[in-house]
Amino acid sequence: MFSLRSRRGTSTCYKRMAALFLRRLTLQAIKTENNCIARCLEKHFLQKTAPAQLSVTVSVPRLPSLIHAKAFSVAEDAQDKKNKKKKTETALTSTGRKISERIIQVFDEKGNDLGSMHRADVIKLMDKRDLKLIKRNACTEPPVYQLMTGLQIHEERMRLREQDKAKPKTRPTLTKELTFSSNIGQHDLDTKSKQIQQWIEKNYQVQITIKKGKNVEDPENKMEAIFNQILQTMPGIATFSSKPQAVKGGRAVMCVLRHLSTKEENMYREAQETQKGDILNKENRNDRPPDVLHQ
Repeated sequence: MFSLRSRRGTSTCYKRMAALFLRRLTLQAIKTENNCIARCLEKHFLQKTAPAQLSVTVSVPRLPSLIHAKAFSVAEDAQDKKNKKKKTETALTSTGRKISERIIQVFDEKGNDLGSMHRADVIKLMDKRDLKLIKRNACTEPPVYQLMTGLQIHEERMRLREQDKAKPKTRPTLTKELTFSSNIGQHDLDTKSKQIQQWIEKNYQVQITIKKGKNVEDPENKMEAIFNQILQTMPGIATFSSKPQAVKGGRAVMCVLRHLSTKEENMYREAQETQKGDILNKENRNDRPPDVLHQ
């Protein structure tokens, strides 16, 4: 009896242990399967999202430079528009029928003041007289416009173009420097004079410094005579920008030569022509036979 109960208890224990083992195996299998599914899903998700993340990562640092480039281009566009607008206003461009202001002051093609007019009335007057409208002054209130013919606009443009050409073109003045001794020989002086003339013809200013020769007692006016000799090799080309003056405690004399201005060149030519005319007149008087008095 006791042995039968013992066997039944052992059998029940085995069954419980087997059920517990099977339960653990089932849980382990489920856990392993879940891990495999999670890894597969994670790998699939990373493959799908990696290009997008990479493009975002690459494009984010470029964003400030793109914004800066856009802002710079906008500033350049604004500057270009401003320059174009200024050039257009100075170039006498017809505004056509697009008048931005409602009331404007109008001058006719003869320069007569027509007073303040509504833009609709101005357009009617343009169509009636077959004229073009030019903006003269946009800073006044009301702005000033003028009616002009096509020929008048063309002539005015040509006049403004000639004025622009006549304006002197300012540019930085460059200076060449040359230093030599008062003991210089004539051949070397001629060579330096040619070099100075080449610089002057290229619109350089030339600063010349002549030092007193060592162990030589030069007369006071020798160095000034050298300057005048150099200047005489370039008649109608150069003149003094600054007169000779003592420097370095009297041990040297310096001057600056420059190219003649257009006005000075014209004056020099006129003086030369006048001088030639005087010489010819004098020669003609000398060649004329003396008057003989007939009684």
